[in-house]
Amino acid sequence: MKIIKQEIQFEENLKQRLKFICEFSKVSPIFINGSIRKIEKTNISYIEPHRVLVKDITLLVFNYSNDVYISNLSKKIKLSELENYLKSI
Repeated sequence: MKIIKQEIQFEENLKQRLKFICEFSKVSPIFINGSIRKIEKTNISYIEPHRVLVKDITLLVFNYSNDVYISNLSKKIKLSELENYLKSI
Protein backbone atom coordinates (compact mmCIF):
# COMPACT_ATOMS: atom_id res chain seq x y z
CA MET A 1 0.00 0.00 0.00
CA LYS A 2 1.44 3.35 -1.05
CA ILE A 3 0.32 6.71 0.36
CA ILE A 4 0.69 9.73 -1.91
CA LYS A 5 1.10 13.08 -0.14
CA GLN A 6 0.32 16.22 -2.12
CA GLU A 7 0.84 19.61 -0.45
CA ILE A 8 -1.88 22.23 -0.86
CA GLN A 9 -1.24 25.96 -0.60
CA PHE A 10 -3.02 28.40 1.67
CA GLU A 11 -5.70 30.39 -0.08
CA GLU A 12 -4.11 33.86 -0.20
CA ASN A 13 -7.20 35.68 1.08
CA LEU A 14 -7.43 33.37 4.11
CA LYS A 15 -3.75 33.77 4.91
CA GLN A 16 -3.99 37.58 4.69
CA ARG A 17 -7.00 37.62 7.01
CA LEU A 18 -5.22 35.42 9.55
CA LYS A 19 -2.09 37.59 9.40
CA PHE A 20 -4.17 40.71 9.95
CA ILE A 21 -6.02 39.22 12.95
CA CYS A 22 -2.75 38.01 14.51
CA GLU A 23 -1.07 41.36 13.92
CA PHE A 24 -3.99 43.18 15.51
CA SER A 25 -3.84 40.77 18.49
CA LYS A 26 -0.07 41.35 18.79
CA VAL A 27 0.93 37.71 18.20
CA SER A 28 3.14 36.22 15.52
CA PRO A 29 1.80 33.21 13.60
CA ILE A 30 3.67 30.36 11.93
CA PHE A 31 1.88 28.97 8.87
CA ILE A 32 2.18 25.30 7.84
CA ASN A 33 0.53 24.15 4.61
CA GLY A 34 -1.91 21.27 4.70
CA SER A 35 -1.90 18.31 2.37
CA ILE A 36 -4.01 15.74 0.62
CA ARG A 37 -3.10 12.14 1.35
CA LYS A 38 -4.33 9.49 -1.06
CA ILE A 39 -4.00 5.72 -0.89
CA GLU A 40 -2.86 4.53 -4.29
CA LYS A 41 -5.30 2.41 -6.32
CA THR A 42 -8.25 3.31 -4.07
CA ASN A 43 -10.69 6.17 -3.79
CA ILE A 44 -9.67 6.89 -0.18
CA SER A 45 -8.21 10.29 0.56
CA TYR A 46 -7.73 12.55 3.59
CA ILE A 47 -7.42 16.32 3.62
CA GLU A 48 -5.01 17.47 6.31
CA PRO A 49 -5.93 21.03 7.37
CA HIS A 50 -3.54 23.96 7.30
CA ARG A 51 -1.95 24.67 10.69
CA VAL A 52 -1.33 28.05 12.25
CA LEU A 53 0.87 28.01 15.35
CA VAL A 54 0.19 30.86 17.78
CA LYS A 55 1.46 31.00 21.39
CA ASP A 56 1.98 27.20 21.56
CA ILE A 57 -1.58 26.63 20.32
CA THR A 58 -2.33 24.94 17.01
CA LEU A 59 -5.17 26.39 14.97
CA LEU A 60 -6.52 24.26 12.12
CA VAL A 61 -8.07 25.93 9.08
CA PHE A 62 -9.36 24.81 5.70
CA ASN A 63 -9.33 26.84 2.48
CA TYR A 64 -12.65 28.52 1.65
CA SER A 65 -13.98 28.09 5.21
CA ASN A 66 -14.72 30.60 7.95
CA ASP A 67 -14.25 28.05 10.73
CA VAL A 68 -11.14 27.80 12.89
CA TYR A 69 -10.52 24.65 14.92
CA ILE A 70 -8.50 24.89 18.12
CA SER A 71 -6.00 22.05 18.75
CA ASN A 72 -8.29 19.43 17.21
CA LEU A 73 -11.51 19.23 15.23
CA SER A 74 -13.79 19.16 18.29
CA LYS A 75 -13.52 22.84 19.35
CA LYS A 76 -14.61 25.24 16.62
CA ILE A 77 -14.94 29.02 16.44
CA LYS A 78 -15.70 31.40 13.61
CA LEU A 79 -12.89 33.37 11.99
CA SER A 80 -14.60 36.57 13.14
CA GLU A 81 -14.25 35.40 16.78
CA LEU A 82 -10.55 34.57 16.48
CA GLU A 83 -9.34 38.01 17.55
CA ASN A 84 -11.19 37.80 20.88
CA TYR A 85 -9.90 34.27 21.45
CA LEU A 86 -6.29 35.28 20.81
CA LYS A 87 -6.57 38.22 23.18
CA SER A 88 -7.95 35.96 25.92
CA ILE A 89 -5.00 33.55 25.90
